[in-house]
Amino acid sequence: MNQAVDYIIVGAGSAGCVLANRLSENGKYSVCLLEAGPPDSNLWIHIPIGYGRTMFDKHVNWGFYTDPEPNMLGRRIYWPRGKTLGGSSSINGLIYIRGQKQDYDHWADLGNPGWSWDDCLPYFRKLENNDLGPGPTRGTDGPLHASSIRAKHELVEAFIRSAEANGISRTDDFNTGEQEGVGYYQLTTHGGWRCSSAVAYLKPARGRSNLEVVTRAQATRVILQDRRATAVEYRRGDQLRTLRANKEVILCAGALLSPQLLQLSGIGPADLLGEHGIGVVADRPGVGENLQDHLQLRLIYEVTKPITNNDQLRSLWGRARMGLQWLLFRSGPLAIGINQGALFCRVLPESVRPDIQFHLGTLSADLAGAQVHDFSGCTYSVCQLRPESRGHVRIQSPDPLRPPSMQPNYLDAELDRRTAVAAVRFARRLADTEPMKSLMKREYRPGLDARGDDEILHFCREHGATIFHPTGTARMGGRTDPMAVVDHHMKVHGVERLRVVDGSVMPTLVSGNTNVPIIMMAERAAEFILADAARPPIPQEVPH
Repeated sequence: MNQAVDYIIVGAGSAGCVLANRLSENGKYSVCLLEAGPPDSNLWIHIPIGYGRTMFDKHVNWGFYTDPEPNMLGRRIYWPRGKTLGGSSSINGLIYIRGQKQDYDHWADLGNPGWSWDDCLPYFRKLENNDLGPGPTRGTDGPLHASSIRAKHELVEAFIRSAEANGISRTDDFNTGEQEGVGYYQLTTHGGWRCSSAVAYLKPARGRSNLEVVTRAQATRVILQDRRATAVEYRRGDQLRTLRANKEVILCAGALLSPQLLQLSGIGPADLLGEHGIGVVADRPGVGENLQDHLQLRLIYEVTKPITNNDQLRSLWGRARMGLQWLLFRSGPLAIGINQGALFCRVLPESVRPDIQFHLGTLSADLAGAQVHDFSGCTYSVCQLRPESRGHVRIQSPDPLRPPSMQPNYLDAELDRRTAVAAVRFARRLADTEPMKSLMKREYRPGLDARGDDEILHFCREHGATIFHPTGTARMGGRTDPMAVVDHHMKVHGVERLRVVDGSVMPTLVSGNTNVPIIMMAERAAEFILADAARPPIPQEVPH
């Protein structure tokens, strides 16, 4: 292996694979991509429904847990994160969502020029190959597939008609910037296979002589000299190695591990670093703060007909039929996944744009990825789109192999509590509206005892869980913003030749799933990095 390359990318997730492709594309620069997990050779990664198998697989999943959550009855919430090529895009629910126009305009208003919806839209179009065809907001030539669900499902069709009866219009495209509507999700699949960032971006680049991909290589710190990133220290097996960067180090380890690496490297809150005996290179109090996540509230219903995935998965013939559909035609449940029905709407009277999102799942289980129930079941998974609660990620020791402390502070804000209760009430209204009403046999969870606001909120505290979108822990902002970690080109404030490119730099959480927005951000970052590399060096004044 080379001892020095132009660019070191830490983390082969949604962003890291994009950068590995784009930075090596012109052949001018040598690039090394370090990934802590193994190659993405597990077949269940590539079969769309397979995320039920990878949800708890420690070989490809970090399997984190939060600290005990004071607002969630002291529970430690399970946080799966991808640990393989493709990162979380290799184990996620495959939902293709950009968010709302106002999300990005708000980023620009917060002091991040160039991040408005109009600025980001060309990059959303650049990355996608959308089977809805070309349009003012759609792209058809990109590497990431956005595939529509063509097979109609009786439950989803009933869900759509019940939403229409409640005044919500049907739509085929939730990605125009205006989200409100009900319909089927588009998925990051192609031809019955998952289209992760590793498949879309890394696989086509693997044959390039200037790109090296090193798996099972966990970065332990960034080496800094004179406030400049010069190398990355990483562990592979029982060996500790160092790789030098001639140009830049780029952290793409995600909203949990990128702030941990910054803190371990001496960039973060001075008090926290001092507590663990780490020398302060840059006192940035925002590193690890501003943690945001979507809280998932899962209402489970028993269905009157045997039309759910529960029925297929519990039967030997049902499983065989699913397998044959996929093997012969690359179709059926294995090619689609669980969450098919999409709905974005407003539940608070003061909301002027959608404030909640539904994922209607055609199966039910006590936990996402757990054993399905022994009855025909479906899940109304609903989340607040823009929570106000904020948490943090902080190292617990100088040991880089010890996971950091993670405290999301779910339901800490009064708005979040009001939205959670209103969201559950709206889900129940949908379930009680025809034609969905005739398909709902009984409410398994939360159950009839939870009727008042206090009882509903207790259900949210007792059963709420992540919907896998932690972000914001190294947020973008101007140099004068004391809590900003990176500038609008994702360069770390106070340190040269170091960037962070992943969900951690989002100033605020987008209204929906985070995979596609992170890929868009990485496409933009690649242009920033290559533009900087193309600039002639600034002449150094020779002392007399």
